[in-house]
Amino acid sequence: MAQIINNRYPLDSQKRKAIGFGFPLDGNAVFVPTYTTRKQIQANLLNFILTNKGERVFNPNFGGNLRTLFFQQIDEITEDQLITIIQEGINTYFPTVQVKEIKFDKENGQTDRNVIQFNLIYQIQNFGIEDELNISLQ
Repeated sequence: MAQIINNRYPLDSQKRKAIGFGFPLDGNAVFVPTYTTRKQIQANLLNFILTNKGERVFNPNFGGNLRTLFFQQIDEITEDQLITIIQEGINTYFPTVQVKEIKFDKENGQTDRNVIQFNLIYQIQNFGIEDELNISLQ
């Protein structure tokens, strides 16, 4: 019987070798390198959420397309639409990532300024890594 003892991406074993780049793009050489799969998946999810459909060359369907909801009233219906868009997109483009929860922050009168703040809590399957992104869209 086969048994998985330790799930690690082989790229994580080389501590000094970058596997991608993260955000913000303001490092010493413009790009901020990422050295672990966890950080790279976090950067990829942020890239997906901040990208509109049609912005990605050769992949016009990639992106969360969340800017389409900016000028709508932020209420429970809009929040449900955001949850659906984010979950379906992550399921399509990131099959190893499972969305655990999306929590909206409605404090400080944020809904009056059309600012959407939410926490995306997710798990990387087969690795047991749980992480979260705090996102503010204006």
